[in-house]
Amino acid sequence: MLAISSFAFAADGPISSESQKKLDTIVASGLKYLEKNGQAPDGSFTAQAGPGLTALAVTGALRSGKTVEDAVVVKGLKALEGFVKPDGGIYGNGRLRNYETCVAMLCFKEANADGRYNETLKKAREFVTGLQYGKGEVEQEDVWFGGVGYGGAGRPDLSNTGYLVEALIDTGSEADDEAIQRALVFVSRCQNLESKYNTTEFAGKVNDGGFFYEIPREKIDPSTSPERFTENGGIRSYGSMTYAGLKSMIYAGLTKDDPRVKAASEWVTNNYSVEQNPGMGSAGLFYYYHTFAAGLGTAGLTEVTDAEGKTHNWREELIDELAKRQNEDGSWSNENGRWFENDKNLATAFALMALSYCDADSTQPSGTVTK
Repeated sequence: MLAISSFAFAADGPISSESQKKLDTIVASGLKYLEKNGQAPDGSFTAQAGPGLTALAVTGALRSGKTVEDAVVVKGLKALEGFVKPDGGIYGNGRLRNYETCVAMLCFKEANADGRYNETLKKAREFVTGLQYGKGEVEQEDVWFGGVGYGGAGRPDLSNTGYLVEALIDTGSEADDEAIQRALVFVSRCQNLESKYNTTEFAGKVNDGGFFYEIPREKIDPSTSPERFTENGGIRSYGSMTYAGLKSMIYAGLTKDDPRVKAASEWVTNNYSVEQNPGMGSAGLFYYYHTFAAGLGTAGLTEVTDAEGKTHNWREELIDELAKRQNEDGSWSNENGRWFENDKNLATAFALMALSYCDADSTQPSGTVTK
């Protein structure tokens, strides 16, 4: 298993002064793009995608130094407020109720220093916990217990469940909150790790400690999707989901000694990269950058030692990689259009949110994995 020394704090602070200067430069350019080119006159960002993208962009701006007094934030918040529903949700047509409400919660929390969104956040918390699969409906033995999907009802997935956990923690929940502990049951079952926490039929078929997106209920045919399934019917792990799983486990109170955290840490060691989304290549790359930074940042980690014994300051390497990938207009975008990442507003929002975990002055939360 992974040695604890593979995850460590740097003695002289998270990043060098040179990296901090580069970070400040690319963040300023990204913010300028959002202000001058990304935002529509009504305050929204890529409105056809629903309110989620507006929430991500405004959150990225707030976590990058903008305040509730800055015009880009004022207009964005006003646009987002228009999606608050009587049922407490914050969503568009209802197809993405959980996802849109959770990312809106993160945004409103960033803007809530004066308490203006207290009631909105309270109702939103009640709304999303009500969408969680299995709350008073099914037994824990159900493999979908504790998860949540895009719209709440139906098939849950790790991405939406991770957003739920983050939104609840960010708005005041503790690790022992019932909804978060229910979510941990589902998150653990999305890990390729045969253990008492995961007794699904997929648990031991890959067994590399990484995480996958969803748990199939019906019999699968591996030949239908070699990208997703192994020949023996296992589900392949990949980067963005593994870091989302790691972050969720830390939020749920797990420490470095828990076998699930150890296994996830080993996967990180064996698959460390800032150049691609391991297991997916360029697909979902900017979402990966966000979960990568959020997972390692929440864990309170500065360095990662890879499988070859090389030590990486992941923050500095991420800053360098995103500096290389930034467009001339200050935006970011993915040539791979899967999951809409060829949209500049979405990729730029994810990049800024990722970079917020790299800043020496960041107030991002730390978890317990290194304690």
